[in-house]
Amino acid sequence: MTKLSKKVFHLLPKKFIVTIPVFFFLLAANAQYTTDKMVGKKNADKIDSMKHVEYPYMLPIWGDKVVKKGFNLPYSAGLSVQYVWQKSDIIIDNLQVGFNGGQKYNLDDVIRFNSATTTTNGANIRPDIWLFPFLNVYAIFAKTKTATAIDAGVWVPDSSTWHKVLDINTKANFQGTTFGFGLTPTIGVGGFFLALDMNFSWTDISELDKPAYVFVFGPRLGKNIPFKKKDRSLALWAGGFRVKLNNGTVGSLNTADILPTDQWGAKIDTGYLKVADSQQKVDAWWNGLTPAEQKNPVNIAKHETANTVLLKVGNVLDAASQAVSNAGKSTVDYSLDKRQKDMWNFIVGAQFQINKSWMIRAEYGFLGSRQQFIGGLQWRFGL
Repeated sequence: MTKLSKKVFHLLPKKFIVTIPVFFFLLAANAQYTTDKMVGKKNADKIDSMKHVEYPYMLPIWGDKVVKKGFNLPYSAGLSVQYVWQKSDIIIDNLQVGFNGGQKYNLDDVIRFNSATTTTNGANIRPDIWLFPFLNVYAIFAKTKTATAIDAGVWVPDSSTWHKVLDINTKANFQGTTFGFGLTPTIGVGGFFLALDMNFSWTDISELDKPAYVFVFGPRLGKNIPFKKKDRSLALWAGGFRVKLNNGTVGSLNTADILPTDQWGAKIDTGYLKVADSQQKVDAWWNGLTPAEQKNPVNIAKHETANTVLLKVGNVLDAASQAVSNAGKSTVDYSLDKRQKDMWNFIVGAQFQINKSWMIRAEYGFLGSRQQFIGGLQWRFGL
């Protein structure tokens, strides 16, 4: 069975691991301070004067009407640049492997993942506009660098139990390009605000058969604290961060990219020997049982499970042998499902508004199995 373990071991460190996407790194909310309804006696004069001011910009739609009702609006357009770091655990299952477009075999019981952790950092650019006074929309353009660390083992049964025959501890690095869009319904009253950020993105990675899709939802509740200097303030908020990945990943690799062609034969032969040795132990154990013991449901289930797994491993080795013996190009085909270990984590953040045009922000996410940090600079202007 060493063949299978060696084959999978060489498969994982190369390109297989990059099919475990971690593309929510760029998905933090814009979080600029929102449209705010001014209230209170101290703002009475300002509220009254706003009723007579003509709003000078095209956006947001209905901006002139809400200003006259005492709402203070941010500049209607902006551009932000953000650096993002995140680390997250994901769950991998339904791993299937085949060769040359043939039948795929589920290897969940053979390859067992202890953990899969991704670490991502990069930068994103976000142009945005206030389409309506209470709705901000934006685009996402990002470049990412991601490292995926795998801790797994290859397990096979014999006459007594399952045994781990190989540890897989490896790490792969890859890059991605992301495009997407988002919208943030939001409202503020008396300096308190609620923002419900949500965005949709697609990340293109050369090792995947199609871009990876991610949906993020981030509710935030906060308070804006004004300074004495005009238009200077500090916004503080807390909230949640929910990530939903597309579950399925499908791909195909050239066998020569996994292992040199002249080494496949020896690895497969070693695998056949290991399978045969395990099968002999299973048969010897079964034949050594008394007729009564062979009728025991526990022993029957154990015997059938061992035979089924060893037959499947043998079929995988047969498929690999046939694939690499072809004179033409041979491939390893795979598919898997993955998901976030924890879909939600908690976030806290702050934004220092220097003036209505320039803002600096930072946000940290923690709790659960995901941590993230976001820092950025934003420039706003009227449109």
